Amino acid sequence: MRRVFEVKGRPADHPLIVHIASASELAAWAADVPPAAARLAATCWPGPLTVLVPRAAHVLDIVTGGRDTVGLRVPAHPLTLDLLARFGGGLAAPSANRFGRVSPTTAEHVRRDLGSSVDVILDGGPCPIGVESTIVDCTVSPAQVLRPGGIPDEQIAALLDGALGDSSGPSRAPGMLAAHYAPRCRVVLASSVAEASAVAASLDGRVDVLDGTADLAAYAHSLYASLRDADDRGLDVLVAVLPPPFGLGHAIRDRLAKAAAGSGPST
Repeated sequence: MRRVFEVKGRPADHPLIVHIASASELAAWAADVPPAAARLAATCWPGPLTVLVPRAAHVLDIVTGGRDTVGLRVPAHPLTLDLLARFGGGLAAPSANRFGRVSPTTAEHVRRDLGSSVDVILDGGPCPIGVESTIVDCTVSPAQVLRPGGIPDEQIAALLDGALGDSSGPSRAPGMLAAHYAPRCRVVLASSVAEASAVAASLDGRVDVLDGTADLAAYAHSLYASLRDADDRGLDVLVAVLPPPFGLGHAIRDRLAKAAAGSGPST
């Protein structure tokens, strides 16, 4: 676990998500299973959902950042499920990139980011969704979405019969920092294509516009690759059009806002 933090340059108090093989293992990693966690796990696992629950006694402090909660997830990728089944335990793991920078969605991204710092890269092809899992804090009532992700907030609310509160309180899960997912170039946000074009025309240097609002699934899938491509092309500024705040738009808006907060040469 210490090596994970060393390789990423990850702060010691920033918790990891524990990946498990099936919903039947939830109780083995939680001190107790809140009803919201049980319902979401039964409905959404395997899938892009992480539930925050009270940690079991055997969960290491280094995994939780010293907190009394742990994030648990059953991934849907067949390669990962095969790995978990062969291993027979939980794998505490973050995204395979340097902390705070753009998340990887291909094995090549991981190789470029981490190089010889890791021993093995398992290539299961490009990430099918692109953005990370939705994180739901099930230790509070009503439950709170701490990080929008692959399962939209509206679907989470419907599964919990509308019992979903606004995110509040301190950072206690991955992706909650104000600045994250940042490329080297500066990211500027716009609410429409027209605004993005006007902003781009007013800026000096190498500037381009990112707009995927016509297809939110495709926007989410390609978002991180687009941010990386902006750096590869040597852009000074990428003006990104924010999607509407529904469905996958929640996650895309969240990632773009945090990329804008952490981007640019000053960071």
